[in-house]
Amino acid sequence: MGTIKLKPGERLDDLQRNGYQIIQDPDRFCFGMDAVLLSGFASAPDGGRVLDLGTGTGIIPILMSAKTGAKELIGLEIQSDSADMARRSVELNNLSDRVKIIEGDIREAGQIFDAASFDVVTSNPPYMINSHGLKNPDAPKAIARHEVLCDLKDVIGAAARCLKSGGKFYMVHRPFRLSEIMVVMCEHRIEPKRMRLVYPYRDKEPSMVLIEGARGGRPRLTVEKPLIIYESPGKYTDEIYDIYGY
Repeated sequence: MGTIKLKPGERLDDLQRNGYQIIQDPDRFCFGMDAVLLSGFASAPDGGRVLDLGTGTGIIPILMSAKTGAKELIGLEIQSDSADMARRSVELNNLSDRVKIIEGDIREAGQIFDAASFDVVTSNPPYMINSHGLKNPDAPKAIARHEVLCDLKDVIGAAARCLKSGGKFYMVHRPFRLSEIMVVMCEHRIEPKRMRLVYPYRDKEPSMVLIEGARGGRPRLTVEKPLIIYESPGKYTDEIYDIYGY
């Protein structure tokens, strides 16, 4: 492991994978379970190229570097401070030969990267539809949670431009937007192929949806068994413990 000096307000968290750690600032935005579940749901071919749109602190490329044989994993992040934290986490984990962090706008991904140059695109995008009512829409947490700087069409459009034919797109989102997600994916010729709903408890409504699409794929959607987070209050199910690596 490398050694990195933390900036004021930052902390170092253990990722429970390969001894990896990540730098985070609670006043900005810390990764959540959605990012971990997406990294567990997604896959990448050996020697492949992976692009994570809106990478934040770089959590998804770092976790996927631990579980896949991808040769290159690139995180695109528009917020300078988050991109800086992500770069330092990459260095800390001695992953600079595989993981790259690029500061840039998702809406310009088609200009930043060559068309059809990635085998896999992942994204944990902002879930909330707009910034209406936000006191400070420029705040880092607002940008991460609300569609302030990009929306669903921007994310899926960028994925479509960057993916090779047959390449896979993986996203975590909220179930209340599932119909819109399906429509926008199909509009950009990313065919929904696999879906899994995530439930906090067995008797509650789903709180997340994990979805996989294929660029130019044929219509056929597999709905996987539900993923339950908690067995009882404070106790994860065995599958969640396994995904987290405990």
